Amino acid sequence: MAYRVCFVCTGNICRSPMAEWVFRARVEEAGLDGLVEVDSAGTGGWHAGDGADPRTVSALAAGGYGTAHTARRFEPSWFADRDLVIALDTGHLRALRSMASAPEDAAKVRLLRSYDPAAGGDLDVPDPYYGDMSGFLECLEMVEAASSGLLDAVRDHLERRAA
Repeated sequence: MAYRVCFVCTGNICRSPMAEWVFRARVEEAGLDGLVEVDSAGTGGWHAGDGADPRTVSALAAGGYGTAHTARRFEPSWFADRDLVIALDTGHLRALRSMASAPEDAAKVRLLRSYDPAAGGDLDVPDPYYGDMSGFLECLEMVEAASSGLLDAVRDHLERRAA
């Protein structure tokens, strides 16, 4: 059974699809693509059915990542088949934990930047939506920096599961 990771932001058109594609690339580079599944969603359904923001697509393409995406809303029932639900900021963390019907589901919710030791106390990935392209590039840098630590955590879990 695959280890499933879902990235969640507000509308699933900027930060979470960016995190999904970056982490998917890290998983493939590590040779874990058959063992780890990656997806994303938003806390709200405002953009359901839309593609990623064009600035997200541009930043991902420039970094050599995939860009195909269809936005959707995170559903509380998804906790049952996700091992980790990765929030992009503390507002998403609170919203997701409030959706959890059981303590074990709430415990699956973590902040992405908590996996980046250089993040210090600022664990939010800021929403680039209302800014210019520089915000999307900054977001990509933060996502990339945290993805290595997240991959290490997932790899550790897979090794414990196999033991």
